Amino acid sequence: MRTLAIETATEACSVALFEDGALIARDHRVLGRGHAEALVPMIAALPGKGQARRILVSRGPGSFTGVRIGIATARALGFAWKAEVLGYPTLALVAAIAREEAQSARGSAPAPVRVAMAGGHGEWFVQDFGPDARPENAAQSLPPDEAASLSARSVLAGNRARELAEHVGDDTAQVLDILPDAARTLLLAGALQTADLAPIYGRGPDAVPMAQRGSK
Repeated sequence: MRTLAIETATEACSVALFEDGALIARDHRVLGRGHAEALVPMIAALPGKGQARRILVSRGPGSFTGVRIGIATARALGFAWKAEVLGYPTLALVAAIAREEAQSARGSAPAPVRVAMAGGHGEWFVQDFGPDARPENAAQSLPPDEAASLSARSVLAGNRARELAEHVGDDTAQVLDILPDAARTLLLAGALQTADLAPIYGRGPDAVPMAQRGSK
């Protein structure tokens, strides 16, 4: 069985195709913007144009636009191919990658991980994961100073991990500058994959709908 993985929640845009649990093709690009234009051609360039019986797609948190593009594409392909579509939390993928890389580097038992990723308005998406890479709390969008006030962790991962370590003044933590990569999605525990494709925004909307304004 083939599985297509789609990751668009950050400045990285990546796709990967697996067959019976083995990676057979991938494409990973750090675009910043332009996911909408790049994603479908990246999928079409995979073997068999990426067609699969199962699709995994990131739900965020991350870029509002990137998350919506990924989910919309996964839904459309799932409908066209009659494929199962499952979503996963982006920060959990970063934690799973960090767990594998930290364990490989240390040669020791897995350690708890704090993920820190770029959010909106200068805030960071922060979430803690246990040694098994399962979430210990909900993702939060925090200003850097608030993120730095949290209890220490031995492993910091994500594209704001280095800045977090500098804010904390901790030179003992293992810092892993990681962006999510679709090619690593099979590291995720099955329990973190869900048929619920609702985006995980991690913070409230910037704009208040007119209907809500009128009710205040």
